[in-house]
Amino acid sequence: MQNPFTTTFSKIPSDTYIPTEQVASIIENFSYENPSESVFKITGVRGSGKTVLLAKIEKEISEADSGWIICRLSPARDLLLQMASILAKEGLAGKKTKSHGFNISASVFGTGGGFGITEENKEEPMDIGIAVEAMLVEASRQGKKILVGIDEVSKNREMEVFALELGKWLRAGYPVYLVCTGLYENIEQLSNVKNLTFFRRATTVQTKPLNFIRMVEMYSRKLSIPQETAKLFAATTKGYAYAFQELGVLAFKKLKTDSFDDITSELKAELFSYAYEKIWEETTPEEKNLLLILSDDREFSRQEIMETMKNPQNYSVYRDRLLRKGLINANRGTISLALPFFGSYMEEYCR
Repeated sequence: MQNPFTTTFSKIPSDTYIPTEQVASIIENFSYENPSESVFKITGVRGSGKTVLLAKIEKEISEADSGWIICRLSPARDLLLQMASILAKEGLAGKKTKSHGFNISASVFGTGGGFGITEENKEEPMDIGIAVEAMLVEASRQGKKILVGIDEVSKNREMEVFALELGKWLRAGYPVYLVCTGLYENIEQLSNVKNLTFFRRATTVQTKPLNFIRMVEMYSRKLSIPQETAKLFAATTKGYAYAFQELGVLAFKKLKTDSFDDITSELKAELFSYAYEKIWEETTPEEKNLLLILSDDREFSRQEIMETMKNPQNYSVYRDRLLRKGLINANRGTISLALPFFGSYMEEYCR
């Protein structure tokens, strides 16, 4: 029998996907004729399911309404050129459309697709932004809406140029919408770029722990284990999406031969190697100092932490940053680690 759990990056688990409120609210927004929100920024710690949320939104919108064109763009390449290619292949450029000194056309070569831009008059400047805008005008005329999905955005030249163009399209009222994902610090850097005020003010959606009851139900059903055992499994993951899937993968393979302690030991090794090492690298020295105080993996009061910190006056600043990154939880004046076994990771490798 095939393992129903998966840890493949960006893949929507076909049998073990747990719906989230964040996805539902974004899809509801886009279900209206004139969505009230045009841009959503999905942030969260590595492995918390940002990419899966984006993929789920793209999939459900494309399946529910044929009036949408989905543009899945890579932030590492020219975003405007990618978007122009997709829109042209959707027929918004026609067979050959002249636009400010160049021709834009989509063509098929053999079994693959091709996209070309040729200068009509070498003395006139070539501007791909104008070509995309012309296709957005055509999309509006046809009653089409464009959803742009970009995974793992960061502050680079390609993204800055695209965001500036997007701001112009939104001001003009074109039917274009953006859902992007990124680590908190990368989203923050991009939001601070001059003239991107609209992006800074756009709705930020932070990934949350998976629902405990749904995790229990999924483990119980897919692994054929009692509810009490399933509750133990779910509690072990703390709702961390990567841990939920990885524990499911391991348990499906080894539950009949290995003990729960053996399985969780292997889970820790996977988390340490493929998630926590990178997460730790991406925290600042000040954030590391606060995280190390929490390594006992229990709830700490504000007073306890400030008595231990070297610079207690900065407690609120770094607490807020770690909350936004998804590395800690806050509850009635106390904070604690959000990720399973992260305290153990710091004790073993970061002291």
